[in-house]
Amino acid sequence: MSHSTVPRSKTEADETGKRSTATSGATANSPKKKRPKGKRESGKLSLRLRFRRDRMLILMTLPAVLLVLLFNYVPILGNVVAFQEYDPYISSNGVVSILHSPWVGLENFQRLFEDSAFWDAVTNTLVLFFLQLVLYFPIPILLALLINSVVRPRIRAISQAILYLPHFFSWVLVIAVFQQLFGGAGLLSQLLRQHGYDGIDIMTDPDTFKFLVTAESVWKDAGWGIIVFLAALASVNHDLYEAAAMDGAGRWRRIWHVTLPALRPVIALLLVLRVGDALTVGFEQILLQRDAVGPGASEVLDTFVWWNGVRNQDFGYAAAAGLVKGVVSLGLVLIANKVAHLMGEQGVYKK
Repeated sequence: MSHSTVPRSKTEADETGKRSTATSGATANSPKKKRPKGKRESGKLSLRLRFRRDRMLILMTLPAVLLVLLFNYVPILGNVVAFQEYDPYISSNGVVSILHSPWVGLENFQRLFEDSAFWDAVTNTLVLFFLQLVLYFPIPILLALLINSVVRPRIRAISQAILYLPHFFSWVLVIAVFQQLFGGAGLLSQLLRQHGYDGIDIMTDPDTFKFLVTAESVWKDAGWGIIVFLAALASVNHDLYEAAAMDGAGRWRRIWHVTLPALRPVIALLLVLRVGDALTVGFEQILLQRDAVGPGASEVLDTFVWWNGVRNQDFGYAAAAGLVKGVVSLGLVLIANKVAHLMGEQGVYKK
């Protein structure tokens, strides 16, 4: 059954037009909807609203921030003694001693740059850094790839625990272990003497000291690097490996084209941090072995600062050496981070 369309009368049409006009006029004249107070036109919250939203998180992090400020940033003010002939015995209050110590300007820096012992320490520090960068840095990556390729989770967990265990050892224990293995009365020397050869004492040989220090660092801290790289490998999508295998890529091809690109951001970050830490090559480790090989082979910047500042009581001179080291390390971090940006990685901070 069809419905016929009845034309509206002129009066009805006029009333409908009036209602439409009234509705559109009311809409046009109605006040605009106000945005929430404290919210900007771009949609971002103001600082006050963000503070109210995150106040509990800020309160939770406040103690840690205060500790960092107290123990990491406030002591930076003490670098002023690098420009003084600082005498800590003027007063029992360190601030009073700084205020009453005579000002010598750049005299400590002039002495420092004319001191051949300082440049010997710089040379030893840089040699140790490059050795550890070439010999130590790749080893955690290779071990992480090796452990990650193990199929059985139990064997993987045991291997990881064994490699990570030396990280908890103190340097005294690490050096004692190496002394028992490579010292003059160590296991290696005893085996050589039993077979008619002369024993060797690697622990007191200045020529092999830098390789010895690198080997100790690898044995002690490689396990920590393994955990970092294994965590990065856990985030790799396994579909990429399956797709590469379907395309005919073997194990080495999959490592080169899938695994290493996934590790590249972590490698870049750790490399930047390692470069920034180039002038710090293990104070306690080297100080414990300094007397065995002599300062000529073992003196680095940290032991140089300790020897002149603590042992010789020349605090202003040692502070100048420490300040130079800090400035150079900061410059190395900035340069390495810029290189990371050029490689397309984030580095320590974004552009």
